[in-house]
Amino acid sequence: MMKNKAHYSRFGKFIQDISLHTPFVRLVLILVLLWLIFSAGLYLADRDMNGTTLHSYPDALYWGIAAFSTAGIADTPISGMAKLIGGLWIVLGSTLFFGAIVATVTGYFMRPLQRPHKQIIDTIEYNLEQLTDLTLEELDLLKETVDALIEHVEHLKARQPREQT
Repeated sequence: MMKNKAHYSRFGKFIQDISLHTPFVRLVLILVLLWLIFSAGLYLADRDMNGTTLHSYPDALYWGIAAFSTAGIADTPISGMAKLIGGLWIVLGSTLFFGAIVATVTGYFMRPLQRPHKQIIDTIEYNLEQLTDLTLEELDLLKETVDALIEHVEHLKARQPREQT
């Protein structure tokens, strides 16, 4: 039970980090909005054409997903305007979709290298919450690391000029 709770809290922290510190949520919202708009445009441009497979707005929504996901299962639009709208959507949708993935992964893994002191402290506090999951060997290693950190901080304090009081 405790392992499951710890796993859930790590997953929750991961989701929180992604939504707060990467552009993922913004890119997904933009992607959904553009998907709705381009699908409507495609449907309006092709709905009265002979031979179209877009007989409803949901058909156009499905086409929008099939087209930008590179699945290769989207039918070709009929009218010139629908082809233009569809082509723009494929380029824009694919760029946003794959861009969201790349930006999220990059942002998530680069964040520790750029985080301010508050985030470092938050990370330490989060890891301290996980102490119950550590083995005795890991706890001993942690104690040695903390002792070395305290010694380093004391050394840094001793080197700084003392303020006059």
